[in-house]
Amino acid sequence: MRPEYKPKAIRSYVIRAGRITEGQRAAFDRWWPEYGLSLHDGVFDPEASYGRRAPLVLEIGFGMGDSLLAMARAEPEKDFIGIEVHPPGVGRLINRAGEEGVTNLRVYMADAIDVLDDCIAPGSVDRFQLYFPDPWHKKKHHKRRIVQPEFVGRVRKVLKAEGLFHLATDWQAYAEHMQEVMESAPGFTNAVAPGTYAERPSYRPITKFEQRGARLGHGVWDLLYRVQRDG
Repeated sequence: MRPEYKPKAIRSYVIRAGRITEGQRAAFDRWWPEYGLSLHDGVFDPEASYGRRAPLVLEIGFGMGDSLLAMARAEPEKDFIGIEVHPPGVGRLINRAGEEGVTNLRVYMADAIDVLDDCIAPGSVDRFQLYFPDPWHKKKHHKRRIVQPEFVGRVRKVLKAEGLFHLATDWQAYAEHMQEVMESAPGFTNAVAPGTYAERPSYRPITKFEQRGARLGHGVWDLLYRVQRDG
């Protein structure tokens, strides 16, 4: 399996080869038909896919998938979509989800921008999650940061009125950049108070990566923004 994406000049991620284990490879054969979604299938129909109508949560860049799987288990009344370009993480997630019988989860292995443009219906998402995206900390690479006004406009389009956009990063400079972009983003209101970071919501698990960072004295910044009803 290879990630799906359209040609474009600037990406917010690097395509890494990554070593995929035999178990992860086998997971695609066994579990992709149940959990996998294709960029080429057109607009996603949650009710047809999950067999019910439920709040929809979408996460971009779930890495190895541990926290996304934990959230799907903890909130069975919600349906989840994960988007990730790296096969090892996708294979690990669908393998664990399949073995545990998790039914409220679907996965795109594709460029998130392409998925948002072609597959997610406007006003269909209740919560949009972007956790620990690549900060592209060198100034010459800042144009690659995913949190830009154009991207935020895409997020706003797919979120429902009063839907929640939840961002998190462990780079303070990127947190400040996120906040600057979001505070001026049309149609969004800071869910805490203007110019204020949020406490980590209970639904977002603390990852091993985050725990390790905390031991080293690294901070984590959560940002919560809600779509204005008249936005």
